[in-house]
Amino acid sequence: MTDIRDLLHTKYPIIQGGMANIADHRLCAAVSNVGGFGLIGSGAWDKDRVKEEIRKTKKLTNKLFGVNIMLMSPHAKAISDLVIEEQIPVVTTGAGNPGIYLQKWQDAGIKVFPVVPSVAFAKRLEKKGVDAVIVEGTEAGGHIGELTTFTLVPQVVDAVSIPVIAAGGIADYRGLDAAFSLGAKGIQIGTVLLTATECPIHDNYKESVVKARDTSTVVTGRNTKAPVRVIKNKMARDYLTLLKKENVSLEELEKLTLGSLKRAVFDGDVETGSIMAGQSAGLVKQIEPVQVILDNMYQNSYVSKGVFQ
Repeated sequence: MTDIRDLLHTKYPIIQGGMANIADHRLCAAVSNVGGFGLIGSGAWDKDRVKEEIRKTKKLTNKLFGVNIMLMSPHAKAISDLVIEEQIPVVTTGAGNPGIYLQKWQDAGIKVFPVVPSVAFAKRLEKKGVDAVIVEGTEAGGHIGELTTFTLVPQVVDAVSIPVIAAGGIADYRGLDAAFSLGAKGIQIGTVLLTATECPIHDNYKESVVKARDTSTVVTGRNTKAPVRVIKNKMARDYLTLLKKENVSLEELEKLTLGSLKRAVFDGDVETGSIMAGQSAGLVKQIEPVQVILDNMYQNSYVSKGVFQ
């Protein structure tokens, strides 16, 4: 099975997560420049904004980078054409099935790495010709599934013949080694990069991650079938309290969360903002450059010594 370094032409088998409102040109370029694979997280941005981010990234790096497309976005179709126009080499997808876009991406020579929450979905997409799958467990921050990374990864590895990239709960060299020992050929990281010097989020957000403990995250949105893992704060507690009321409306719940990620990212509102982060936040102890994060993660691992082939 192919190591993703061969597919991505990177120094490290590490992909940066496509975090909406966070993974912009600055973080993307920083990751690619030091030997990982950077992604622009398009989230709910429109085509023009994503194009601007792509152009800015190209000015900051001569390395390869990709774009993450949230398929539930109303701009997904326009961005699916944009990545072809901009000759983006890799697309990762989330929040849906990329099937309707696969043929045109493949015809353009774009490699496609969908995020999958189950064995069945991974097998279905392998038949469609995707190049790898990103297996993301419930330990991850942001939108999540129900199965854990370290139970799901080996099951998907056993079920498909394409490379499996493990995501969720990985924040240091031990997680990298664990993922490879289960058969993964790469990892995707997000939470640990929230505290990178180059990550363009408010310092209050970064400090919330640094201060997090093992029990600091909670999942909201399960009742609306859109579960999201965040660091516990007033917004999250109010949301969970509201759920205990009888006949609570979806509108009441959405009122609490509307615009909450932007409040945390840009305003530093760590009380009513949505501080998306994974369970690995308890492993993140300091703010440091992307170079240091990736170097420590890889160079201290058994993967770097060629133990996993």
